[in-house]
Amino acid sequence: MTKKQRARIIIDKLREEYPDAVCSLDYEEAWKLLVSVRLAAQCTDARVNVVVEGLYKKYPTIDALAEAEVEEIEKIVHPCGLGKSKARDISGCMKMLRDTYDCRVPDTMEELLKLPGVGRKSANLILGDVYGKPAIVTDTHCIRLVNRMGLVDGIKEPAKVEKALWKIIPPEEGNDFCHRLVYHGREVCTARTKPYCDKCCLQDVCKKVGC
Repeated sequence: MTKKQRARIIIDKLREEYPDAVCSLDYEEAWKLLVSVRLAAQCTDARVNVVVEGLYKKYPTIDALAEAEVEEIEKIVHPCGLGKSKARDISGCMKMLRDTYDCRVPDTMEELLKLPGVGRKSANLILGDVYGKPAIVTDTHCIRLVNRMGLVDGIKEPAKVEKALWKIIPPEEGNDFCHRLVYHGREVCTARTKPYCDKCCLQDVCKKVGC
């Protein structure tokens, strides 16, 4: 079985198992997803969803957040960890959205990567979830699972994993596939415990069953 064939089977099985998988970060506007994904680094999505409620209550718009003192942003986002650097990036990002993009989040990888604190993972999330464009989000769940499943071979660098997956994942499937990997990684193919291979929907196709 080729990697492309295995990927097709895995995509279909995960779609059946998690038909309604979506981004677990709460957002109503594109800029809020940018803020949340920056806060989610080394923090749970659940905590981020709680913290941003206070942030948006005080700073409800791009303009308001761009005008906020970095120290004030840091006080609010501190529970997410790495408060100083995250606050600095959020402030810089909002200023650039206001001053360069007329308060609109860009819709290309090239432009998104110009924003402070935005890497390929964040940019892909925006492209896929907000703009419906082909995207592959190589978060920790994605990297762990595609290695276990045999879709990539011992590759841990996010950019290299993304490049490898583009060769075998149909463009229109990438975004939903990665969301489903998050669900599967939290519930079955876990990181901190032995994977629950006995209840995995991919038993007959995964290369690492029983790992």
